[in-house]
Amino acid sequence: MNLAEFEAQVYMVALASAVCNIPIVRRFTSTSISLRIGLKSGGFIDAFYNEQTETTAFALIDRDLRLSGADNTGGCHAHPVSHPARHEPLSSSLSFAEFVAEIERWQARD
Repeated sequence: MNLAEFEAQVYMVALASAVCNIPIVRRFTSTSISLRIGLKSGGFIDAFYNEQTETTAFALIDRDLRLSGADNTGGCHAHPVSHPARHEPLSSSLSFAEFVAEIERWQARD
């Protein structure tokens, strides 16, 4: 995947989601991109991709606290909403669509 494909994927998922606002590019370099997606209920998602290292990272942030996350740095893992400091191994990287779906399910329970 290249930077443009990652950015397009994030925009497509965010615009189709009932919980996300329009993404904003926070940082763009020749090898990486960082986007911020505000949530309609408050807080935001940070999405990061490095094309050179194929690193992805997603974090759900509210009131300066990480509530959840997922990345493939040092092996694929997630930081669940119930225990955001914990690293739970994953068999493969989570896509942005899968991460947003988790947030949607979590918000639907509240």
